[in-house]
Amino acid sequence: MPDRDIREALGLRPVINVSGTMTSLGASIVVPEAIAAMTGILPQFVEINDLQRKISPVIARLTGAEAGFVTASCSAGISLAVAGTMTGSDIAAIERLPDTTGLKNEVIIQMGHVVSYGAPVDQAIRIAGGKPVLVGQATSAYRYHIEGAINERTAAAVYVVSHHVVQYGLVGLREFAEACHAKGVPVIVDAASEYDLKIFLEQGADIVLYSGHKFLGGPTSGIVAGDKTLVRNAFLQNLGIGRGMKIGKESMLGVMAALIAWETRDHQGIRDRETSYLHLWRDTLDGRPGIKPVIEADPTGNPLDRLRVTIDPQEAHITAWDLADALARGAPPVIVRDHELEHNYFYLDPCNLHPGQETIVANRLSEELTKARSSNEIIATPLHERNTRRFAGLLRWPD
Repeated sequence: MPDRDIREALGLRPVINVSGTMTSLGASIVVPEAIAAMTGILPQFVEINDLQRKISPVIARLTGAEAGFVTASCSAGISLAVAGTMTGSDIAAIERLPDTTGLKNEVIIQMGHVVSYGAPVDQAIRIAGGKPVLVGQATSAYRYHIEGAINERTAAAVYVVSHHVVQYGLVGLREFAEACHAKGVPVIVDAASEYDLKIFLEQGADIVLYSGHKFLGGPTSGIVAGDKTLVRNAFLQNLGIGRGMKIGKESMLGVMAALIAWETRDHQGIRDRETSYLHLWRDTLDGRPGIKPVIEADPTGNPLDRLRVTIDPQEAHITAWDLADALARGAPPVIVRDHELEHNYFYLDPCNLHPGQETIVANRLSEELTKARSSNEIIATPLHERNTRRFAGLLRWPD
């Protein structure tokens, strides 16, 4: 970690992130190679489109795509890729979006894939003027649902890979792509938080969207990779709706550096270190009343495990969400992965820690659990009150 923490000067809380590669916390630790590249280009002028052309072969090499470019975020990539399938290279149509008069504009997506990553996935489609066509049900979909939804107005199909989506009962990517390709429909895959940069194109995707700032450790950005014609048509949207999604020279070069660094990263060494953190936390929690710590694999197949901490409030004297909030309020604040708290568990993700922070996390867990256990009453805030506070805080911004 740097000797000087700029957060203190700005009056920001120095949070410790065991939530994962979350945009709301700044996504990830940017790798030194990206920081150096960004610092080097910031004082200089460059022809942006030419820089994109230099990045394209690097994206292609790392992903197996024919071409690629960098945009503001993976969410922006969804909008640009969808727009490209509707307008092609027609610049007049590009400038008219989100007005899709005279264009194919229906976009197929499985109902179980319509999730929120901070905003609804289907909104990224609608921003471009696309009309989401939800197929199947929330927990089940079959090939006939996809085939039956395709018609002369279908422009594209979107497939989401995420821990948020339903992990059972839906059509897998290979079959999804086969059904779409049989009727000439291109497939766009949102793989924002995925470690494997090649598997989705290999399984039939035409365009894949990756986050440049999550596992890659680049600056905030999105990567659009895939078929050369579709990538070009998506890139041309910078003449239209993509203008508001533009990315600076420093982020573009930072992503390029992060991609190159990815090729020589010690992936196994990183995994071994993260596993040692999980063992430390599990050992810290083992034997505590009402606490069940279990190491679990990532649900989408990333080479990453997390510690699931299940809490029995009667024994631990605290609910999962109250413990999560206590950790977040403390000194230092520890932010856990809390998207399934209503089931009385949360996760500890080891992938974004500076050396020594794993011990701080273990100590904070012990501190809060000891405090709760010594309480005469069970700490149990109604969950709906917690949710109300969360959104009330957003609505008050700025104070």
